[in-house]
Amino acid sequence: MGNAQSPPADPRFASASRAFAEKELEDLRSVFVSLAAQSQSDGQYISPSVFKTYFGLHGPLGDRMFDLVSQQRKDQRLTFQDLVIAKGTYEKGTKDEIEEFIYHLVDVSGDGVLVRSDLQAVLIAMHETIFFVKDSEHGSSSHKDIGDIFLDAATFSKHVDGCAEKCMSLEDFRNWCTLVPSVRKFLGSLLMLPEPGRLGSQVPYLQYWESVDPNMVLLRKEYAWHIGGALSQQELEEWKLLYHSAYNGQSFNTFLGNISNEDGPTVLIIKDKEGYIYGGYASQRWDRHSDFYGDMKSFLFQLYPKVSIFRPSGANSNIQWCAVNFSSEDIPNGIGLGGQANHFGLFLSASFDQGHTFNCTTFGSPCLSKTSQICPEVIECWRVVPKGAQRRHAAVEGTVLERFKEDRHMLNMVGLANSSE
Repeated sequence: MGNAQSPPADPRFASASRAFAEKELEDLRSVFVSLAAQSQSDGQYISPSVFKTYFGLHGPLGDRMFDLVSQQRKDQRLTFQDLVIAKGTYEKGTKDEIEEFIYHLVDVSGDGVLVRSDLQAVLIAMHETIFFVKDSEHGSSSHKDIGDIFLDAATFSKHVDGCAEKCMSLEDFRNWCTLVPSVRKFLGSLLMLPEPGRLGSQVPYLQYWESVDPNMVLLRKEYAWHIGGALSQQELEEWKLLYHSAYNGQSFNTFLGNISNEDGPTVLIIKDKEGYIYGGYASQRWDRHSDFYGDMKSFLFQLYPKVSIFRPSGANSNIQWCAVNFSSEDIPNGIGLGGQANHFGLFLSASFDQGHTFNCTTFGSPCLSKTSQICPEVIECWRVVPKGAQRRHAAVEGTVLERFKEDRHMLNMVGLANSSE
């Protein structure tokens, strides 16, 4: 009877099936059989409630995903063919095909017009799923505030007859995905089998000293999730606070002293007196140099009043800058990222009470603050602790050799290790 009631074969099913390995199709069939049984459909289809519960999708985003995957038939039935066809595009398609699918997904009203309210609903659903918070939770920001800082990075340039506001075109959406890769990761993984740490959902554990008031920390978990969108899963385990100007003093030497014993990448965050929050991810440790160094893993970012990430454009290799105790005006003392000497994408002078941010071809980034000249109010630096690195560090911590290396490195940073430098 089941075969007699089966819908006719969709020609897209055979094409989509070829995108999967045989084992993948078998696993997908097993999932379908289980969910169809829970749907009490005699093995024929999956119901909306069972589908959304299994994939952890709720609200308008879950409704819209079910509608798309079931080919928008509105019959409340999702077949095995539907699932294979949708996943064949959504997970196995080209980058453009996947982003076009996601573009239709975030049109939660399903009217073919993507406006700000559609994205607002999606961001609220994402926030609830990732952070497990409600508006009433103590210390949490409202969903609208979080949504606004992501939405303000978006462009709505498309005019549609009958629509009072401008809409987001597919090209607008692709550009937005570049600026907010955390959103793109999350929306691109919703049909993957649910598991802890699913792509786009992982938030680093933020480790800071007991004496630190959490309300004084710039790096909120929403910001960490945003920055983490440009990093690998291995870099999203734990971030450790190394320096906070309110607790350590606004001192370049103290900053260098606090970070000198730490290997690996760091996240530098600045809040200036205009209230803007921004910074950079430095993939290599801050070492004394007389010129640019670093690699293409570094990037600049904005956190408030809007969020954006700016990765290397390939225009040049002027990535990291860390100059200490140089007397030449051509080598400004301080730390920076991108641009060129005295015209950086982001720069903090060695006085730590001033800096600047300019349009930067290195990262294709704009001025990160309200004005190009900045006065830092709070400065933070976090170490990105790769997965497993804590155990390796513990094995050598405190040995005489390590302490000698650390002391030597600090002297190098401030230019005192070799009098010839």
